[in-house]
Amino acid sequence: MTSTPLPTLGLIVNPIAGMGGRVGLKGTDGLDTAERARALGATPLSPVRAQQALAIIVERLGGQFRLLTAAGSMGESIARDLGLDPEIVATTQGGTTTGEDTEFAARQMVERGVDLVLFAGGDGTARTICAALGTTTPAIGIPTGVKMHSAVYATHPRTAGELAVRYLAGPPLRCRESEVMDIDEDAFRSGRVSARLYGMLLVPQERRSIQGLKSGSGGSDAAELGGIAGEIAGRMRDDGLWILGPGTTTRAVADVIGAPKTLLGVDLYSRGERIAADVTERQLLAHLDALDGTPARIVVTPIGGQGYLFGRGNQQLSAAVIRRIGRPNLIVIATSAKLAALRGEPFLVDTGDAEVDALLAGYLRVVTGFGAETVYRVG
Repeated sequence: MTSTPLPTLGLIVNPIAGMGGRVGLKGTDGLDTAERARALGATPLSPVRAQQALAIIVERLGGQFRLLTAAGSMGESIARDLGLDPEIVATTQGGTTTGEDTEFAARQMVERGVDLVLFAGGDGTARTICAALGTTTPAIGIPTGVKMHSAVYATHPRTAGELAVRYLAGPPLRCRESEVMDIDEDAFRSGRVSARLYGMLLVPQERRSIQGLKSGSGGSDAAELGGIAGEIAGRMRDDGLWILGPGTTTRAVADVIGAPKTLLGVDLYSRGERIAADVTERQLLAHLDALDGTPARIVVTPIGGQGYLFGRGNQQLSAAVIRRIGRPNLIVIATSAKLAALRGEPFLVDTGDAEVDALLAGYLRVVTGFGAETVYRVG
């Protein structure tokens, strides 16, 4: 009698993914950008988030799976920290890792009969995985990057682990070819968004487990957007600190008060004037420390098509910042068209801090026009 072979999981971690977020670099593609992030005080987040996903798999499956991974920080280290003895399919040269290392590791996993590849990174990592796998081998992304336009990432690291468990151990899940998108980071940092389709990945599908494809803002709701901007601009006449997150919706607010706005960054305002542009998490916390009792408010808009309020493209608004400001001082703005595009799915948060995510859950008021509000659920 022959025994059933164990399911085989591949794990690939881009150890520098997401480092640029809290220090305002909008991403970490390229070794020079990663070094800049480190010089600004950034620390690796990707291994921590990848370990959250892998820990779920270990908890649910025990030793009933075979793990393939790359050496060192690309997966081996976190696997051994969880008590696993993985098969190493690739090593790296020196202390740095590249996209070529990721692609080589993924191709080696395919050759060794992997059933599912779990990878941690952002859109650049997804492009590399796509080049290696195409639509032949299923994959799930663990969200650890700054920009994640692609529809191949789980909504949260723990969700990635749970979905992997269901795929490997349960009845087969349906897989769908999902879009891998990426943008030019140099254009991104200068305030221009230029995204295009790079290919498709085969991704297991389960409702609310995989994030949607990021969509842009349309021009059909310009009048409503003007009403939202006018409403928030009126509130900003007080002497508090106002923190405007990224996006065209928040930029419209700055336009009304006649102040500049970094399209893809976080800017600070007081009494209608911009006092700091494209701030980092550290700079934000320093401004909050100096308030001496003056109120502070965050204004954010959900990402179109995905619904994220925090954790995608605005990592400067970290768990520490949100905790300091408090839920009552969070203002969400969105046009009715942006809310309708979510098709009833809740707003999402992924701050990296479970307590803060839980603090944000429930119902929030959303400003949808001049003097107009609705309530919407945060999942």
